[in-house]
Amino acid sequence: MSIVLVGYRGSGKSTIGKQLAERLAYPFVDVDDLIVADAGKSIKDIFAEEGEPVFRDIETRAIQRVAALSEHVIGLGGGSLGREENRRAIAKSGHRVVYLKCEPAELHRRIRSDPQSTLTRPNLTSLGGGIEEIEQMLSRREPLYRELMTAELDVTKLTPEEAVNRIIRML
Repeated sequence: MSIVLVGYRGSGKSTIGKQLAERLAYPFVDVDDLIVADAGKSIKDIFAEEGEPVFRDIETRAIQRVAALSEHVIGLGGGSLGREENRRAIAKSGHRVVYLKCEPAELHRRIRSDPQSTLTRPNLTSLGGGIEEIEQMLSRREPLYRELMTAELDVTKLTPEEAVNRIIRML
C-alpha cells in the first residue's frame, strides 16, 4: 500500500510528500515530475504548445504507473482526478488517499510566493490564476478529492512538519 496525496496546487503535496516519504523510509514520486520527464518540457509548455488534452493523456499514463507502486508516497497533480479513468486507477489500487485541504486565500498566498509556480505552471482559467480561479477550480475538484480520500487534513495553518506528524498519526 502507498500513500497518495491529493489537493490543489500549493497545498503542499510535494513538500509534505517528500518529508512524509523520508519519515516512512518510502520513495517519493511526484506525478507532475513524471509528466515533465516524459514530455521533456514544463507543464506550462505542454499546455501552451500541445494543449490540455495532451497534458491529461500524459498524466493518465503516469497515474497508471504510480497506481501500481507499493510502499511509496505519491503526490498527484491538482487536476489529476478530473478523469474518471484516473479516479478508477487510484481507487482500485487500494492506496491510502489523503486530501490536503487548504483555504483559497492561503493557496493564493503560497502560489504567489513560489516563483517556480508561475514559471512552470499554467493558469487554469481565463481568470489569470488569482483567488477567483482557485475558488472556481476548488469547487470542481474538491468533490473529486473527497470521493477518493481515506483521510482529510486541513493544512491551511500547519507547517509541513506538523502536517507530516498528523498524517503519520492518521495512518
